[in-house]
Amino acid sequence: MAKEIANSLGPMPQSGETRRDFLYLTTGTTAAVGTAAALWPLIDTMNPSADVLALSTTEVNLEGVEPGQRITVQWRSRPLFIVRRTPEQITEARADDSADLIDPEPDSARVQRAEWLIVVGVCTHLGCIPLGQGKGDRVGRYGGWFCPCHGSLYDISGRVRRGPAPRNLDVPEYAFLDDTQVRVG
Repeated sequence: MAKEIANSLGPMPQSGETRRDFLYLTTGTTAAVGTAAALWPLIDTMNPSADVLALSTTEVNLEGVEPGQRITVQWRSRPLFIVRRTPEQITEARADDSADLIDPEPDSARVQRAEWLIVVGVCTHLGCIPLGQGKGDRVGRYGGWFCPCHGSLYDISGRVRRGPAPRNLDVPEYAFLDDTQVRVG
């Protein structure tokens, strides 16, 4: 009778199989935790250091900048070109939205306020610093910037118009804190 009941319940699990499953699970869990603990310091070193984070944002006072004036400030060890554009320059930039552009982008997508243009002053071709910020610098026929390294020309909206540069001058993330303060980064 006992044999009939045992046959109706099916095969009984061997104690070695459940112990083996437990050992596999424990070994796998220990290996996963050990791998994560070993990789965490490596992954953590990829985070920016405190000095880099301190330079990640900068605030610029725009109070003394006159219409038509260009200023340069340092941000993340790169020049940042800030231009207070005149109404004529704004009109010119908007009129060029329909021009044949290498990297088409409307002026309205590049500025938050029409009179202020803020771009990273590094040519997108090979990383040269374009001319056009200083008095007497060549600005090219589009009124923006001229890269002396390979001849790229940018317009007053920072869009590449001629030359080997593949894209427009980069527009950093920025926000106006009030009428005269802007935070970049």
